[in-house]
Amino acid sequence: MVMQRGGMGMRGRGRGRGIGGPGGKMQPPFIPHVPFDLVLAEPAFPPVRAVPQETEEAFQAALLKRNQDLTPSEKEANAVTNLVTKAQAVFDNLIVNPGNFDACIEEVRQVGPYKQGTMLTGTNVADFVIVLKTLPTKEANEALGNKVWESLKAKEPKEVLTMVATEKGFDLSNTEATARVQVTTIHPNLKKLEAGLHLDVKHCQAAHSAIKYSRWFEDNAQQPTIKTLVRLLRDLKRRFSGFEPLTPWMLDLLAHYAILNNPMCQALPLTSAFKRVLQLLSAGFFLPGSAGITDPCESYSVRVHTTMTLEDQDLVCLTAQTLLRVLSHGGYKQILGIEGNSSIVTEMSVWDGVVVNPLERAYEKPADVTGEEDMEAEAGDMEAE
Repeated sequence: MVMQRGGMGMRGRGRGRGIGGPGGKMQPPFIPHVPFDLVLAEPAFPPVRAVPQETEEAFQAALLKRNQDLTPSEKEANAVTNLVTKAQAVFDNLIVNPGNFDACIEEVRQVGPYKQGTMLTGTNVADFVIVLKTLPTKEANEALGNKVWESLKAKEPKEVLTMVATEKGFDLSNTEATARVQVTTIHPNLKKLEAGLHLDVKHCQAAHSAIKYSRWFEDNAQQPTIKTLVRLLRDLKRRFSGFEPLTPWMLDLLAHYAILNNPMCQALPLTSAFKRVLQLLSAGFFLPGSAGITDPCESYSVRVHTTMTLEDQDLVCLTAQTLLRVLSHGGYKQILGIEGNSSIVTEMSVWDGVVVNPLERAYEKPADVTGEEDMEAEAGDMEAE
């Protein structure tokens, strides 16, 4: 069963460039639509009634307070920084002087929220990517982790430090922070990876993507409001399960788009940008057929939301629609987590006499459609762009 939500409906399979339809007729080219965006359409829709100044100021103060609450304390930040500094020194030394370590390191790069300046309090984790010149066997990965652990212990024998090998690399942890390391290899080696012998090729590719994302963020998203909005959106994802399908990369791009993509070519204030994110998602920004956001780190046109299943896209949309209705009636404290809890998207709530009922799904996956086929429904759209 397929129903429409926020614009063009969820489409099925068989939409590709030059594919013949019934009777041998050629299918029309796929042209993604741009969902309604009040910011871009504002000249055609002048506001009838301005939001009271005191309400806007209270919302701004709540956003800033929540951001402050979510920002790691000085103690937390120092704990992560100290571990990062020690680990980075060991990595740099291994590049110059690998000693008896057989695998050669091509590059070490910090990535993720710590590097971006969007880390949440209570998550004292810094992310690294290590690119090897050699093939990343599971044995080499564990040997690298042990080598780093031994080097750190040699400098501070009394420090409580653990190393745990993972499917992506290894984690180094002390009592206050964790350095999460992803291990990959240079691009020419990716096609040589063998299942069971080396680290999974998907994890290795994801590590390269993390480097690209980090570089893009560093070059394009240093505006302080963007970092604040990213932190607020990451908290929304953490508290509302309907936003779980949104990846950190999607949230980074959403924040950048909401703040900087506007007719004035100037950064929107935080209140307007936060509302705009919910408005965009509610209008179908991340639904099939939407232009969405083209991944700036891919050499070919890929809309970032197409990595989600159709069910996940629908879930994100209905969650945003429910939250937007709550926000429109003054429930920003509950949305931000200052008051109340996440039940506002799963249970009925009343705001000054206005009842807000949680929305139900508009898309139901047919019983004979598997998860992989669900993704294929979007593949034709991607190919046709």
